[in-house]
Amino acid sequence: MLQVLPRLDQGGVERGTVEVASALVKAGWRAVVASAGGRMSAEIQRAGAEHVQLPLATKNPAMLLLNARRLAGLIEGRDIDIVHARSRAPAWSAMLAAHRTGRPFVTTFHNAYGAESWAKRRYNSVMARGDRVIAISRFVAAHAAATYGVGEDRIRIIERGVDLDNFQPDRIAPLRIVQLARAWRLPDGVPVIMLPGRLTRWKGHEVLIDALSLLGRDLFCVFLGSGRERYRRALERRISARALDGRCEFVDHCDDMPAAYMLADVVVSASTRPEGFGRVIAEALAMGRPVIATDHGGGNEIVSPGVTGWLVPPGDAKALAQALGEALALGPGARASLARHAVASVAGRFSRDAMTQRTIAVYEEILRGSS
Repeated sequence: MLQVLPRLDQGGVERGTVEVASALVKAGWRAVVASAGGRMSAEIQRAGAEHVQLPLATKNPAMLLLNARRLAGLIEGRDIDIVHARSRAPAWSAMLAAHRTGRPFVTTFHNAYGAESWAKRRYNSVMARGDRVIAISRFVAAHAAATYGVGEDRIRIIERGVDLDNFQPDRIAPLRIVQLARAWRLPDGVPVIMLPGRLTRWKGHEVLIDALSLLGRDLFCVFLGSGRERYRRALERRISARALDGRCEFVDHCDDMPAAYMLADVVVSASTRPEGFGRVIAEALAMGRPVIATDHGGGNEIVSPGVTGWLVPPGDAKALAQALGEALALGPGARASLARHAVASVAGRFSRDAMTQRTIAVYEEILRGSS
């Protein structure tokens, strides 16, 4: 089995690639991953899979053709049975290599890719050309069907999975939480609101800042994620303009996300553009945290309003402020009930093991059909 992606830096696509590779090895498969490398390539090797470094993080047409030849050689040399592409640029190379060597080709649709122009639509269309097309939510599956004509015979919905061995509230030692609270200089006795996500405009940081200014109560907000310094400075100016100085903290990176979620009284996903799934939402629910998410994309398939969290219109600071007020006003009994439902919902629908097992089942389905 060969999985292909641009790089193995931190991210949902990369994490899913590692998890599937590890599950394949445990199931007795030989798993190979090709990418340009990155911080997570060592995890591939620790899982017992093989990482082959190729310059796949490129959109240069000439390089795409060269990479197709390289991948064809890899497929033949490693006796690969199936090729699985997880990103658009390397998918073109992987598709050519799979066709050249007569191997089945699988893709994963990770989002509703924009199709504003003919050229963009053509570029994106490679993700719809798999013998099987895996969509990470019903939202993405509907987009793939409506925009690129992927039929039900080829599309398979497999949501991203949460590692429940790590994201489990009763396994988080108090010291881990205390260490993060000290490192982030969190004040005592003040509700903590957290927005995990890259510092990019469509993640909704500005909407949350405006919502915080409407609450009129003492609180502390952590923006967890790195991004462009220019945008961060713009957010800091907005914080000052809303009289929120000293009540917001920017944290570039966290290596202990389970403990980070346990610090939050409320976790917010305020994306103004629909996301394909919403990994942050599922992880926070797995930790029993109240979650407020925007009511679009794959996120609204994860949150059950009134049971595990709240859904608000995208870009609506007033609605977000109201939901925050309700979440922060929950009594101990209501919070405990929400936590139980949240943990159970993720365990039943969005576990890592379910995701990897269903992915392997797609591979086995293809092999049965080609035998």
